Amino acid sequence: MSITRTRFATQTRTWVIIAGLAALFIGLGGLFGGSNGIILFAGIAVVFNLVMFWFSDKLALKASKARPVDRSEAPELYRDIEEVAGRAGVPMPRVYLIPSEQPNAFATGRSPKKAVVAVTEGLLRYLPRDQVKGVLAHEMAHIANRDILVMTIAAMIGAAISAIANILQFSMLFGGGDDEDSNPLGIVGALVAIIVAPLAAMILQLAVSRQREYLADATAAQYLGEGRPLAEALGTLQKGTEAVPMNVNPATEALY
Repeated sequence: MSITRTRFATQTRTWVIIAGLAALFIGLGGLFGGSNGIILFAGIAVVFNLVMFWFSDKLALKASKARPVDRSEAPELYRDIEEVAGRAGVPMPRVYLIPSEQPNAFATGRSPKKAVVAVTEGLLRYLPRDQVKGVLAHEMAHIANRDILVMTIAAMIGAAISAIANILQFSMLFGGGDDEDSNPLGIVGALVAIIVAPLAAMILQLAVSRQREYLADATAAQYLGEGRPLAEALGTLQKGTEAVPMNVNPATEALY
């Protein structure tokens, strides 16, 4: 399958899954408060998404304790990022270094023009240059495919679903269940929603992440002209993450 067809198929599957997340979210809002609940929680989701989208780079960098590096400090890294960015057709991102011995990297930012690539000290220390390029190509593919936006939307809808389920549970435990007779789903429906909705949201989020990672791998191989450096790099990263634990903030865990 060509990269164009792969991209179209993956993008389509991604947005179908996100539509499922949104439907679950709206349905849970309706169960909680009827039409007013749908409007309220849809509004909350929009606000959360906008905040996270706008400040995603700052939040991720702060949580990872990353610091900016200039060309004089990491000339080879800059050359590799410039090369891959040129192949990807995106502007040169800002470059940050994470103080960790675990080989890893992530990309963030609300658009290709505001993008950031952050790499760990361990990535530069333990991986050969061709594998570093493979990792950078993967992160640049996330930027070009606007995966930061997509994953932010999925994550925030998922978080809102979990929050609503918690509110439902709290309300039933402390007297909110008195009004269940007026709801056609009743108390059984509410209990099912409390248990099933967060689990379904998590599964759908994982499905979105898998689609975006698959597309990033395919796109990175196109940038590099072959898939070998990325495949070898992914194997090295897996071994490195097992050998060298990294204290990852939950807010940025999905980025790695």
